[in-house]
Amino acid sequence: MTAGISQVRKRSGSYAFRRGPLFAVAVIGASAMVVVGAAPAAVAEDMQSKQWYLDAMRVEDIWKSTTGEGIKIALIDSGVNASTPSLKGQVLKGLDTTETDGTTDDYNGHGTTMAELIAGTGAGGGIKGLAPGAKIIPMRTANKEFEEKHKSNSLDNVNAIRAAADGDAKIINMSGGSEFLTSQEKEAVKYAYGKGKLFFAAVGNTGHKDNKPGYPANYPEVVGVAATDREGEVATYSNHGDFVDIAAPANDLPRWCDETFRKYCMGNGGTSAATALASASAALIWSANPDWTANQVLRVMFESAGRGDDWKPGTVSNYLGHGIVRPNAAINRGIGKPGDPDVSPLTNERTTAGGSSDAGAPKEGAAKEDDAASSLPDSDAKAPDTDTASAAKDTGDDSQLGLILGGAALVAVLAGGAFAVVRRRRSA
Repeated sequence: MTAGISQVRKRSGSYAFRRGPLFAVAVIGASAMVVVGAAPAAVAEDMQSKQWYLDAMRVEDIWKSTTGEGIKIALIDSGVNASTPSLKGQVLKGLDTTETDGTTDDYNGHGTTMAELIAGTGAGGGIKGLAPGAKIIPMRTANKEFEEKHKSNSLDNVNAIRAAADGDAKIINMSGGSEFLTSQEKEAVKYAYGKGKLFFAAVGNTGHKDNKPGYPANYPEVVGVAATDREGEVATYSNHGDFVDIAAPANDLPRWCDETFRKYCMGNGGTSAATALASASAALIWSANPDWTANQVLRVMFESAGRGDDWKPGTVSNYLGHGIVRPNAAINRGIGKPGDPDVSPLTNERTTAGGSSDAGAPKEGAAKEDDAASSLPDSDAKAPDTDTASAAKDTGDDSQLGLILGGAALVAVLAGGAFAVVRRRRSA
């Protein structure tokens, strides 16, 4: 089976690393930033007007059915500023796993942006969340800069994952990672999986460079999220490989510029923002179907994801995974079948209790495909053989943009000055 693929355009982005094998934030931002807005109390522009993907996703139709109410999301990040106008009343008690000052205050603005993309109310002209009825549980971890100023717990991200697993959040969002596998993190991820949590993580922003697989996205129990642009084309910076499970919008989005929370900036959100929107999509679907397990929510996300007409059934792309998130297709059009509550769509293995709170961990040996095969050498370059315009067709809703049109039957990677087509086998 040939992997489904989508046109790539040159984009920039970065994936910042913290002290060797531990947590690193998939930083939002790009080479060019436009500053907008003013102080939180008086934002000059309505950020919702900048969030182009909301209209493309037909959020008004979605919100008539659900806003994500009843769903809690553990946000493992730089902390959250719960006092921004858009987040007042949206943030629950969390945990400072850095073990520094005992607060979950945001030290650089990244976590607050993720929280607003997921559950912001849009009050005061701030960012409107895709699932404004959901609630955020902040789990603060350290990045390299924070560590240079504070003595923090070296196992903060591991402790955050375990704490989230033991809490009542249904979804875990980790918009970051590193290129190193650690046994502690691996076991923490399995623990969360065994607790029935749905875990989304950023795949990283070095797809245009070394494209090294990132963790926790590369663990088989975690949903690896890639980034797309307005046209539904995978962002060049977005890492690619068999660790990509799904994709979401990320480019040309607003974010908080820094820890002062005085203004927003416009730029590429990276796989960080894409992960937040994937988590929000899951919250919407789960809220509309509260009796489903994590397995069923994720299976419907995969089956309802946007794909091009030439995307062969049963194939998975190394660039977009199962496709681009389409919560409206799942919620209002009924696309996707929940299937067996006891079988994981990630590992295709049976869980003890269908992903419920007492579910068992997956079987040993479940692993994703060989990481080394995920990169495309320059020697494979050749001209694309499919017209991407013809791939972007859909007869249902969500048809305004390539994002919702399915993004794609062809991935053309700019390599050695020529376009290269990737065709790999991978099981669904």
